[in-house]
Amino acid sequence: MTTPSALIADIGGTNARFALTFGQSLEAQQIINLAVDDFPNIDSAIKSYLEQMGVALPERVCIAIACPTHNDRISMTNNGWVFSKSALQRDLGIGQLDVINDYAAMALAAPNLTDSDRIKVGSGEPLENFPVAVLGPGTGLGVAGLAHYHGHATPIVTEGGHVDFAPTNEQEIEILRLLLKKHDHVSAERLLSGMGLENIYQALAEIRGEKVEMLKPAQISALAFESQNALALATLDQFCAILGSVAGNTALTYGAQGGVFITGGIIPRMLEFFAQSSFRERFDAKGRFVEYMQSIPTYVVTHKQPGLLGAAAAALD
Repeated sequence: MTTPSALIADIGGTNARFALTFGQSLEAQQIINLAVDDFPNIDSAIKSYLEQMGVALPERVCIAIACPTHNDRISMTNNGWVFSKSALQRDLGIGQLDVINDYAAMALAAPNLTDSDRIKVGSGEPLENFPVAVLGPGTGLGVAGLAHYHGHATPIVTEGGHVDFAPTNEQEIEILRLLLKKHDHVSAERLLSGMGLENIYQALAEIRGEKVEMLKPAQISALAFESQNALALATLDQFCAILGSVAGNTALTYGAQGGVFITGGIIPRMLEFFAQSSFRERFDAKGRFVEYMQSIPTYVVTHKQPGLLGAAAAALD
């Protein structure tokens, strides 16, 4: 068997995906998904993966993980794994260890996506070596960027999901008013996430004077696509419209003429609806900067393992 060049991982609150790369290829091979709860710590998960693959630990290891990574001590937000980067490297004998935020991995993946890994929505063409922005509505709202300096791509990890929600029309002003009755701070994430779909659905029902049950995001989507329910369809379009505004704001902030990439668990599940929604219209609607916005391409990421692709890019950099 060819000796692998790197061990890569994409670790979330529930699942830890491990894979190997070979040579200078960024392709993740021999991917295995392990349940985080099945292992007391990350050390045992890594050892289990290597045993299953029947390989020795490669010289290079890159772990993309869903929590802050700037300190030596890593404490995962949504599970019990806690570890020291320096101790992990010492105990396992790792030559080169990189532990990066999961959205740093998403940003590093973006320029390495092929046309089959992404779907373009709207106009614009990417400018080479210009900044890139990534937004991921899912359980929360992840936001990251990628900047180029002297030929080197550097991810910019942010907490951009927690910026203030900025309504742009009367309906959104009313949605904000309703949410301010429940929350001291209404962030973009309050609208652009799983809970965001629930919040929009309930707010639109109240605005329309309809009484509805509390529904989960999957139930709202099912009502929209299977039953053509008017309120559910309006909820999804409002969600896409707000995402367009926030993505446009993020593009302006980064100067993201390298493109804006939408990832996360929500949008890839409704691609046809999203492409026909108000997303791109709202992305472009920046007044005097409309032509600037129209020149920026927007994509939905369809790659099955973008976190592993970004981890591979970091490991081989």
